[in-house]
Amino acid sequence: MPGNRKPALDRERSGRESEAAAVKHLRAADPVLRALIDEVGVDGLADWRVRRQPDHYAALVRSIVGQQLSTRAARAIFGRLTERFGGRAPTPAEVLADDPDELRIAAGLSRAKVTYLRSLAEHVLGGSLQLDRLDELPDDEVAAELEAIRGLGRWSADMFLMFQLGRPDVLAVGDLGIRRAVMVRYGLPALPSPAQLEPIAEPWRPYRSLACRFLWRSLATAPV
Repeated sequence: MPGNRKPALDRERSGRESEAAAVKHLRAADPVLRALIDEVGVDGLADWRVRRQPDHYAALVRSIVGQQLSTRAARAIFGRLTERFGGRAPTPAEVLADDPDELRIAAGLSRAKVTYLRSLAEHVLGGSLQLDRLDELPDDEVAAELEAIRGLGRWSADMFLMFQLGRPDVLAVGDLGIRRAVMVRYGLPALPSPAQLEPIAEPWRPYRSLACRFLWRSLATAPV
């Protein structure tokens, strides 16, 4: 076996073992979640802590672009944005050098989202957001760093923690899909507020990220 295959196989095996332990915990901790897991299955969730973007900046750009959009619309707009920059996400310097109106029209962005992209670029270039530090910070400090940027709120921070940093215990309290799935599965009369969702999800610790993946799968509404 080629030497460069063994580390990949080891990571794959470790991922499967980690997923199995997380699923076992969730099934034992919550009978409602156990029934949901049995219904939707676990196939395809072994990569639940793999980064979706090659770098943190690209992930944050995509998060801003995808806010309050359907999966299809978000993908289309992000695709047009990357086409403008040679098939990749723009760098902070490229965002600030581009004409805001031309960028907005070319990618199909709102004026607000162009403003948010420029705010992100300014924070990165100005040094107030140091992307290479985020991997080492605890969840709450990462969220605080991101939420200081215009256009990046709790939802964006949670998506970044979960899908880019691969943090295992993130509860996406601001996500409409999570709230809707909990309402349906737990027989609630209305969408739960973040304060109502927290105690429901307490038994899922320390694997609330994976629990969210199952809830999204039950509605086929996983974020972009």
